[in-house]
Amino acid sequence: MPASSPSPHPLSRLSDTFLGPLLDAFHVDFVPADPQPSWPRWGVATAVSVAGSLAADAVLVAIGKAVFPSTSNFVHYQLAEYAKLTVIGVLIACIGWPVVTRISSRPRWLFLRLAVAVSVLLLVPDVYIWIQGQSARGVAVLVVMHMAIALVTYNALVRIAPAGEAVVEASVRHD
Repeated sequence: MPASSPSPHPLSRLSDTFLGPLLDAFHVDFVPADPQPSWPRWGVATAVSVAGSLAADAVLVAIGKAVFPSTSNFVHYQLAEYAKLTVIGVLIACIGWPVVTRISSRPRWLFLRLAVAVSVLLLVPDVYIWIQGQSARGVAVLVVMHMAIALVTYNALVRIAPAGEAVVEASVRHD
C-alpha cells in the first residue's frame, strides 16, 4: 500500500477564495516552517521578551523624566500603569509567534510585518490621550516605548526561538 501524503491544512482552502491573493501576498500558505521553534526556546524567548520590554520601558521612562522634567508626574510613567499593558501585549505577541510559524513557510517575513502593523495600531491610544490633552512630550516617550517593546519582542522571538530557514542558516554558520 503506497504511503499517503499528508492531508492539506483545512484552512488552505481559503487560498481558493477571494482571500487567495491577499494570503499569497503575505505568505500565509498554511505550510508550517520546518523546523518549528522548540517549546523550551520559545519559553526562554517569552521570558526575555517580557523582561527586556519592561527594562526598556523603565529606562525610557527615566530618560523621559530626565529630558522632559515637566513629565515627572505623568500618570503613564507609573510602573503599574505601563507594566500591565506591556506584559499583556508582549504575551500576545509571544503567543502569535508559534501561530505564525504554523501558517507560513516564511514566518520571519510575516511576523515582522505583523509586528509593524500592530505597533502602528497600538499608537492609536497614544494619539487619543494626546488629543485629550496629555503632555505631548510624555506621549512621545510612550511612542518610543512601543517601538522599543516591538524591537525587543520581535528579536527575542525570532533569534532565541527561530523557525524555518533561520534555524537552518544558524546551524550552517555554527558547523
